[in-house]
Amino acid sequence: MCGLYSLTRSPQETRAWFKHANDADYPPRPHVAPGQPIGVVRMDHGERRFALVRWGFVPAWQKEIKPGKPPINARGETALEKPTFRNAMRRRRCLVPADGFYEWSGEAGHKTPHFFSRPDHGLFAFAGLWEHWMGADGSELETGALMTISPNAEVAAIHDRMPVIIQPQDYEVWLTGAVEDAARLIRPAPDGTFSVAPTTIARGRAATADPPRTRVRQLDLF
Repeated sequence: MCGLYSLTRSPQETRAWFKHANDADYPPRPHVAPGQPIGVVRMDHGERRFALVRWGFVPAWQKEIKPGKPPINARGETALEKPTFRNAMRRRRCLVPADGFYEWSGEAGHKTPHFFSRPDHGLFAFAGLWEHWMGADGSELETGALMTISPNAEVAAIHDRMPVIIQPQDYEVWLTGAVEDAARLIRPAPDGTFSVAPTTIARGRAATADPPRTRVRQLDLF
């Protein structure tokens, strides 16, 4: 699974990389966790636009927000089969900007976190799904999930799953292509895509070899 990632690049850098039409509005953060707002790039009236949704997927057909933790990941192998995700896989795919993600190894209680990033520490895109939920009382909520797949060589040494990475040349296919074409992009990232470094996490904060350049502030939208 992928349960913690980073986006420390500025909104201006994100817009330049993903070429969305509107401004991105988010505080750069070294730790983006489930239940928090996540940035997504999705299609809206024929153009790419940046939006914030809550990380934790609620399908549109669900009658009410259930207690507990909604799914944060969708298994790429079964997304088109599972009722929770299949409509979003067909109609509401998105890109999730990031510049790193975390995975843990070891036994429970003694796990070691590892930070994965591109060798140049640049931006990349997770494959994501988003959904719009409306309650009987008229309340509305947009949520999202990251897709996962079997790992490539770097991640396999640490964990048995990794997030699906969409390459820049495939952004348009993932966002607008037929579902059959998009499904072919659900695969492990090529070996060598990421470098990995052990890190330490205490009280929800991590220290890595490439510390965040931007001060983090809290964003509470939900």
